[in-house]
Amino acid sequence: MARSRLDQPRAPGGLRRPTVDPELLGQASERIARFLGTGRFLGYLTAFIAVWVSWNGFGPAALRWDPYPFIFLTLLLSVQASYAAPLILLAQNRQDDRDRVNLEQDREVDARSRADMEFLAREVASLRISVGEVATRDFLRSELRDLADELARTPSDHRKGDPV
Repeated sequence: MARSRLDQPRAPGGLRRPTVDPELLGQASERIARFLGTGRFLGYLTAFIAVWVSWNGFGPAALRWDPYPFIFLTLLLSVQASYAAPLILLAQNRQDDRDRVNLEQDREVDARSRADMEFLAREVASLRISVGEVATRDFLRSELRDLADELARTPSDHRKGDPV
């Protein structure tokens, strides 16, 4: 068996710590926090406390395990609260992270939409300029009407030059 020397560092990997998947822990904490915020949980907790107090207050004296000041019940509720608070905070932190990601994605979508609107505004402006240089249907109709009116006013002048 090789003896380790005290003047040299220990080889890595000697101490193994349990690993916990943070995503799995986060999902579990969110499920628990969601359950803690429901009426069902309050109903279960109220029923549990009512049964506990009833049994230990009015049950057979030989079978009571937590007499009147209900110290053990207080301990159980304190433990439940001490676990519930960090789980709720962990779930809130995960929700904050999701909100932050969603906000960043919304900002990116907003920036793309703004760029698209600016592009479309430039395109509409260039189309307006181009349309200003093109003869419109109304313009052509008014010119044709003017020509027709002019032809209708001077039919005799055109006939003088006709060799009939």
